[in-house]
Amino acid sequence: MEGKTEPLKNRGKSSEDDKLFGNEKEQIKIIEALKDMYYLLSRNFPAKASVGLVGNRYRLKTRQIKALQGMSASSQDISLRKSKEFTPEELKGKTIYLDGFNVIILLETLLSQGFVFKGLDGCYRDISSVHGTYKRVSQTQEVLVTIGKIFSKLELEKVIWVFDAPVSNSGKMKSFCYELAQQHNFNWEVLLDNSPDKFLCKGDKLVCSSDAWILNECKQWFNLGSYVINNLFPNTKPPYIIEP
Repeated sequence: MEGKTEPLKNRGKSSEDDKLFGNEKEQIKIIEALKDMYYLLSRNFPAKASVGLVGNRYRLKTRQIKALQGMSASSQDISLRKSKEFTPEELKGKTIYLDGFNVIILLETLLSQGFVFKGLDGCYRDISSVHGTYKRVSQTQEVLVTIGKIFSKLELEKVIWVFDAPVSNSGKMKSFCYELAQQHNFNWEVLLDNSPDKFLCKGDKLVCSSDAWILNECKQWFNLGSYVINNLFPNTKPPYIIEP
């Protein structure tokens, strides 16, 4: 990897997370809150008002509310997303577009043993964010190589990474992806776009993302996070993976 050291050792885990998510009492509270969110959202209650109401009822902390938002979905959204989801077997010969930072940060968090959360739509999400600046961590290269090998095994025609151009270090990530692609013979293209969400949803692109808006608006998608997690942990999930 470039440079002598990485600026961060791991991704995504806050000092308070073990207390907020690591014990059964808190997990039960979040799952109960999720049931209420599903009820309200499925009846077209506004998302912001719903999460405010439910968060207050269960006295959730800020990071718990963020996790709850990522796990929540209405019955309508779940049906819509499932109707457009590709199976691994359907990927052969396809070109896929990856929501770059969204995909990478989730798997960096997973490999860092930070908490990740399975949504009602089957997508896993983290509660990290780049806040306008992305910094590679010690798991970044492993994540990229793992994704490359997965898509090679599934016999995709081409993988196109799409990164948010305004995010700091997106240009460095583009260079790093091409460097790894050359080393491992991955058929990758890397794009920087000012509005990657809209770009991914334009036309009939097959995309990888766990972003709720993208999943609702895109033509077709593949659940890469679920595929990776189910293959890494086919039987029992580790305690830092929270599921409904």
